[in-house]
Amino acid sequence: MHPAFEVIIKNGLLMDGQGGPASIQHLGIRDGRVAAISATPLDETGCPRVIDATGRWVTPGFLDTHTHYDAELIVAPSLSESVRHGVTTVLVGSCSLSMICSDAEDASDIFTRVETVPREKVLPILREHKRWNSPKEWVDFLKTHPLGPNVISFLGHSDIRVSVMGLERATDRSVVPTEAEMRRMEALLEEALKAGFLGLSTMSLKWDKVDGDRAWSKSLPSTYARWRETCRLNSLLRRYNRVHQGAPNAANPFQILEFLSETIGGWLRKPLKTTLIALIDLKGNKTVKPMAQLASWVANALGGNFRWQLLPTPFTVYAEGIDVVFFEEFGAGEMALDLRDQVARNALLKDETYRRNFRKFYGEKLSPRVWQRDFGDAQILECPDATLVGKNFAEVAQARGIHVVDLFLDLVVEFGRSIRWYTTVGNHKPDVVRSLVQHKHALISFSDAGAHIRNMAFYNLPLRFLKLVHESIQAGKPVMSIEKAVWRMTGEQADWFGLDAGKLRVGDRADVVVINPQVFEQNLEAVHWAEMQNFGLQRLVNRNPGIVEQVFINGKVAVQDGAVVPQLGSEHGYGQFLPVQSGSAQGRLTA
Repeated sequence: MHPAFEVIIKNGLLMDGQGGPASIQHLGIRDGRVAAISATPLDETGCPRVIDATGRWVTPGFLDTHTHYDAELIVAPSLSESVRHGVTTVLVGSCSLSMICSDAEDASDIFTRVETVPREKVLPILREHKRWNSPKEWVDFLKTHPLGPNVISFLGHSDIRVSVMGLERATDRSVVPTEAEMRRMEALLEEALKAGFLGLSTMSLKWDKVDGDRAWSKSLPSTYARWRETCRLNSLLRRYNRVHQGAPNAANPFQILEFLSETIGGWLRKPLKTTLIALIDLKGNKTVKPMAQLASWVANALGGNFRWQLLPTPFTVYAEGIDVVFFEEFGAGEMALDLRDQVARNALLKDETYRRNFRKFYGEKLSPRVWQRDFGDAQILECPDATLVGKNFAEVAQARGIHVVDLFLDLVVEFGRSIRWYTTVGNHKPDVVRSLVQHKHALISFSDAGAHIRNMAFYNLPLRFLKLVHESIQAGKPVMSIEKAVWRMTGEQADWFGLDAGKLRVGDRADVVVINPQVFEQNLEAVHWAEMQNFGLQRLVNRNPGIVEQVFINGKVAVQDGAVVPQLGSEHGYGQFLPVQSGSAQGRLTA
């Protein structure tokens, strides 16, 4: 006789991902599904796994809807750095950078420099394993792959542009795709939409650059597309009720108007579901936050379906020497990063004319910016000269009696990437972040998990958000209920994207997390080094022992007593490719 349940989680405070009041419940799992939710105890006879969740929260698995796990997914599909924090569904193909239609070298070159994952690691992986060149073939690959979390995907504009036009033509401003090439891009996108992709991701930010020798330091292919090309692809997204994910050009703030005009729709066309990077309180540009909030309110009031992406934690960036992406936003920094040869770069950094230009750009106050351009707000973490560790660059410059830009460039010439430092560029005011997370036109997202492996780590984004809400409640100034916070990381995003995920109801797939809220007091912003599986690299990650005790994906244990199980990523039966549900909801806010 078979037991009634394969897993029972009893006595937990269950939040079902729909935003309603939590209650003490007993949850039973059978055949990968939620088989029972009961206020009275379930029959434990013969049940091989009974978990007493007294004092714990039981929630749906979290959705991480902005990652760059595209390469890692191929050779290390457990994606355990996210799963250990309760993430059971990850989105790939962000920022125009899927690895689906383009060949191995093209896919590598448009990905590796932007996401700072070494080309010498990614390219061999793609050459060995990539046997697909269309959305349908990629989905077929995932069906045979031992996935850890569930996978959802955008099709990347840079990916399809390169596959159709070739890398050189796709990164040439003077080249416009022919009608035949345009129709081929539309055919690939439509194939992806029919296969269940979320939609299309694009990129307009000019500082995201191509790797390799053929188009080194050109901007991503998506940035060369004229708006009419994007609009033709958007028409397919409207037809299928899918999503456009994008990033406006930071040097052209008015470009947001083009995205807003598309999401609003009109008399002859439907609104376009649109999500953009990012709603953020920047230190260096105080106009970004209010203008972004105003834009989203106007767009949605006029009938659009628009969401910003919002990181609910300080945006802290780590850097090695001059190698950090926000130096791409001004000419002198861009010149240095365009040089791969260290000797040539050092010669440039020592040149007095170059230094004058750098000081000029550094001192500009009105140009569009992400980085606040303040070396006094940048602390040295590691350096061969131990006397500098723990100081900021301005302190050292003052002690030496030189301009802080000259000090920084001197240290880069002397120590190269061995001088490691960090700065927080935005979301630095806790009260402002608490206000932002209540914005109903924002998705709690933008972890960038899997990317920038030495300079960012937001793998525990859901836990940071829950801690923020939990602490606000404890302080008697709640920004929202815990139930609503869970909904924002689960059911809200699943509904908006049109996914069968993010909820705990009888019959739902059993993606379940058990959380101990008593140990939220630890520092969730701390970073640690850990081995990147099958890459032979160390990367920045998060470690928060004791918070996430259990994770189930498709009813199978993925994290047990806080430890990722070895079967994750090697055995089938955990995650799967989740297609957009036909006839899905429009994604309007309901909770």
